[in-house]
Amino acid sequence: MDSLWDGNHTAVTGFILLGLTDDPVLKVILFMIILCIYLVTVSGNLSIIILISISPQLHHPMYFFLSQLAFADICLSTTVTPNMLENFLVEGIPISYHGCCTQLGSAAVFGTVECFLLAIMAYDRFVAICSPLLYSTKMTTQVCVQFLIVAYIAGFVNACSFTISIYFLFFCGLNRVNHFFCDFAPLVELSCSENSIPVVVPSFTCGSIIVFTVFVIIFSYMYILITILKMRSKEGRRKAFSTCTAHLTAVSLYFGTLTFIYVMPKSNYSTEQNKVVSVFYMVVIPMLNPIIYSLRNNDIKGALKRVLLKKIIA
Repeated sequence: MDSLWDGNHTAVTGFILLGLTDDPVLKVILFMIILCIYLVTVSGNLSIIILISISPQLHHPMYFFLSQLAFADICLSTTVTPNMLENFLVEGIPISYHGCCTQLGSAAVFGTVECFLLAIMAYDRFVAICSPLLYSTKMTTQVCVQFLIVAYIAGFVNACSFTISIYFLFFCGLNRVNHFFCDFAPLVELSCSENSIPVVVPSFTCGSIIVFTVFVIIFSYMYILITILKMRSKEGRRKAFSTCTAHLTAVSLYFGTLTFIYVMPKSNYSTEQNKVVSVFYMVVIPMLNPIIYSLRNNDIKGALKRVLLKKIIA
């Protein structure tokens, strides 16, 4: 049952996700591509988590947050990818109303956690480069755990704003969502509610989170840049820049797509463009993060070589 009759309206109790395409050949191709991406995402991020946990030289705040970012990447991708792969194979599989809200809420939690983790990692680099003598006192284990708790609290608050708003919307019969997951904007388009408050609240919370985390990142890197330019040693400048390049690449990719999806006016792009960018944000970026940090971080590469060498010798 996808709907219930209630007076003069048909109240929707489930949705059908239309996915990325109707072309059966393209569906098979996309299934293979996205399945490979998902397998690389899970294996790559799990490898980062395991490598950091077994390598004493990586037991530092920066890598603690990197392991948490890898965990959030796995969870964010897992929120939408298995369901999307299933829809490639079997058309018209319904998702329940509560299941849809759960998927949206889970995506909001881990998407927000990623925003905060990237901001925290920028602050970590700021302290390490601008106040190296105070780093061990400012970035203690207790402080790192507190930062992580704040990130998850913000994630749950943001998720609640989305899911509660969905429960306040009323759907009058139409249940075909033009997306590959239960995103907020397509659900609002289906709604026949006239009250705008459920739409404004999530936009405000999401916008506030993006503005706050971007401000922290910009503020941190402004001071980092000033500090690096004051360094007399070219080697010191090079080393300082090298510790930031991987993070800056990840920040640019993540917040660039977030800005396109949630900040730019909807009239500037089509639903199909939105779906493509959403795939990049929720499926591709979680795969790219471990690759970016592995290729651009000497500590990660060094730890990986030592682990592989031990395996070969053993």
